[in-house]
Amino acid sequence: MADTTASSASGDAAALALGSDWIKKAEDQEISTLVNELSIDKEKKEVESPVKKEPTTEGKVSNSSTAVPATAALSEPVAVKEEPAASENGETVSSAEDAEAFNPADASLLMKIIRKGLVESKLDLEVQRKDPSSPLFSVKTFEALHLKPELLQGVYAMGFNAPSKIQETALPTLLADPPQNMIAQSQSGTGKTAAFVLAMLSRVDPRKNYPQVICLSPTYELAIQTGEVAAKMAKFCPEIKLRYAVRGEEIAKGAKLTDHIIIGTPGKLLDWGIKFRAFDLKKITVFVLDEADVMIATQGHQDQCIRIHKQLSSQCQMMFFSATYEREVMEFAEYIVPNPIVIRLAREQESLDNIKQYYVKCRNQDEKYQAISNIYGVITVGQAIIFCHTRKTAGWLSGKMSQDGHSVAVLSGELTVEQRLAVLDRFRAGLEKVLITTNVLSRGIDVEQVTIVVNFDLPMDQNGRADCETYLHRIGRTGRFGKNGIAINLVDSDRSMAICRSIEAHFQKKIHLLDAENSDEIEKIGS
Repeated sequence: MADTTASSASGDAAALALGSDWIKKAEDQEISTLVNELSIDKEKKEVESPVKKEPTTEGKVSNSSTAVPATAALSEPVAVKEEPAASENGETVSSAEDAEAFNPADASLLMKIIRKGLVESKLDLEVQRKDPSSPLFSVKTFEALHLKPELLQGVYAMGFNAPSKIQETALPTLLADPPQNMIAQSQSGTGKTAAFVLAMLSRVDPRKNYPQVICLSPTYELAIQTGEVAAKMAKFCPEIKLRYAVRGEEIAKGAKLTDHIIIGTPGKLLDWGIKFRAFDLKKITVFVLDEADVMIATQGHQDQCIRIHKQLSSQCQMMFFSATYEREVMEFAEYIVPNPIVIRLAREQESLDNIKQYYVKCRNQDEKYQAISNIYGVITVGQAIIFCHTRKTAGWLSGKMSQDGHSVAVLSGELTVEQRLAVLDRFRAGLEKVLITTNVLSRGIDVEQVTIVVNFDLPMDQNGRADCETYLHRIGRTGRFGKNGIAINLVDSDRSMAICRSIEAHFQKKIHLLDAENSDEIEKIGS
């Protein structure tokens, strides 16, 4: 018992030190270095997302007007500065130029735009109760929340007939009095945005003509997406005024905002609230952090969020929402959010039980391609996603498969948002049967017809070790919605074999050897 207590105390002390270090770091910086600091210092090897062009947006989002399209402004592909790593076939590639890093903000944007409806999540949510006075219960209908009739009308107009799992779990607590703080995790596409937007709208007092709610997103495009959801949900509440605080939006010197809800990026909101004093942060009653894992893990955003957080009243309700939370991010979130209700996916739910995993031994890139051709020649493939480590490999493979008569689409980081959406729409519609992609699509996009995922290159981190989380997300593109799926890993060196074994040991799921030259053996995996 003493050891357990000591361990717990040590963990709390570590989390406290972590939070204290970050807060001290933010306090030591001048406000001028925080305002609009949406890119990260390259010398610190952080992700940089330069602005391609300045958009123009309307100053106020009317509930009856059309919101600014999310694709009005596009960011350049992210580049990750890291040391050169060895490729799967032993050659050296320049990771900064070729390797594609997963960008969670981009993936979330694609998901929010392309999602035609809610994902029916089969994963359990664990409610970790931190505030013993919290009224924890769930609802099965929106009527049970006792919303204003106009808000209920807006919810139904958006096509929500009944609350999703995250909504039925989170909303009763978010709408309870006194207000409860929350840190919530749920899969992409399960209705997180609608949950916190409904809570934001419910907390507004339209009789008070000053900002009462602020919602932060990591990028311009994601802020616009959230604003569109809010505008649709508030369609029948014309008295509630929404405003974007994003690049391209300006306010007159000395102006005081009268909008009730401000949705934007940290730099612009920090600028308006502290530098220009266009509204009083002490009067904010609800503070929402969307894509909280991205916001907290990105240094510039993190500093800005801390500076905003320090200006808020101790009575302000805080809501952090995200699809994933790493341990360090969760520790930091719990440090700055007082007495939160924590809703998380049950970790043991991350199961690969319905996905059959195989590896194929190859000597080089050409043999990898031959293995794919053999598999296609024997079993019926609905649609397939093939993951490559670099854009160069993806382009080479696309050319080979197209020459052999396959309908192929390529998705990689240099494409604009519109181009990525066009590729995904065609693939979802079945116009292309094979989607070749880099890590830009390793998580977040569900296509029901995908029956096979091929790791042309096994996922590894920048140190060349097995990236088990990316592997889970990659092969999770098949076996969706409870169906069976097949994952095939192409191994062409001792190093890639070691990565395969590490992944197998991590998930404790057997990855079976497949002889791609044996048609009878291939036929068995498709049965």
